[in-house]
Amino acid sequence: MPNHFLISVSNKENLQLCKKYALAGFSNSINGVWTFCDIKKNDFISFLYAARAHNLYRVEEKVALEDAEKLPPWKPVTFKISRKKYYFPFRLYLKPVRKFEEPLIRAEFAYVAENLLLRGGYRKTHFQADQTTLQNVSQMGERFSENAEKLEFASTKFIPRFSTKKTAIRMPYVFPFREIILQSMVRHYLCNIDKLQKFLDDISINEIKAEDLEVLGEKALPEGHVDIFIKQAVPIGESKSILIEIKCGKATIKDFEQLAGYLREFGPECLRAVLIAKDFGKKTLSTYKDTIVPVKYAVSCDLSVPRSFEELVECLKLEKHKSLDAFL
Repeated sequence: MPNHFLISVSNKENLQLCKKYALAGFSNSINGVWTFCDIKKNDFISFLYAARAHNLYRVEEKVALEDAEKLPPWKPVTFKISRKKYYFPFRLYLKPVRKFEEPLIRAEFAYVAENLLLRGGYRKTHFQADQTTLQNVSQMGERFSENAEKLEFASTKFIPRFSTKKTAIRMPYVFPFREIILQSMVRHYLCNIDKLQKFLDDISINEIKAEDLEVLGEKALPEGHVDIFIKQAVPIGESKSILIEIKCGKATIKDFEQLAGYLREFGPECLRAVLIAKDFGKKTLSTYKDTIVPVKYAVSCDLSVPRSFEELVECLKLEKHKSLDAFL
């Protein structure tokens, strides 16, 4: 099932360039490569600028280009204080599908608008919409009748990779393995319907099947945001959901407290709250054993060796804490 993302655009000039060439670009930063990895081929995207959603596109191709600071259409940006230079090596070639410019105050954008409001603004490269939003925007405006201009690049392509070894880091080719990358790995892993069903079985959820659910990225809440939000794609009568919080290292009592707070906000329609971490302490497990499901993650390949995002997802393993005697 394709996903729908709204991609934040920094200024009007860049928005016009994105539209003109049906092209999305992400910077040579950890957030840029995270966005590039998070969005898959055949997903749908819209551009987000000045509280308005612009057009609907399907992702036709994903490329990472060398020497991108010299390539059109976007100009490199140098920040005055840090003097860091950002350019756009990570690019999505898009197929225009529908043409519109609509304010986010429309009810059809409620899911994304709520996330924006609770976060206090953009401050994020992209926002994942739910299937209801995608169904709504698929009926907005009109079908594209004109073709976008195409930019051809002679630049060499590369595959971005990730590593835990500091001496291996060489951005934009090799990035440090960070928590946001792990979050995206888990989301992609659970988007596989067989793995999602096994996940549901192993955390003892039998009220709903995997095919009735959608796996979404960050869900903003009044007191923070949960890393992965699983909910019914088409809720009828009630909206069942699962909250997942992810920690790269060992889970702390604060992590459990935070997730327990989110669980209270959602109330009885939340079927489970799951904390995924590298390890857990006995005290925290005993304190929250009746409310939060602890799951350990592992990456079976050597992370000191630079790995592509696809390799990392393939190597990802999820295992219930041994005290629960179950595997994912």
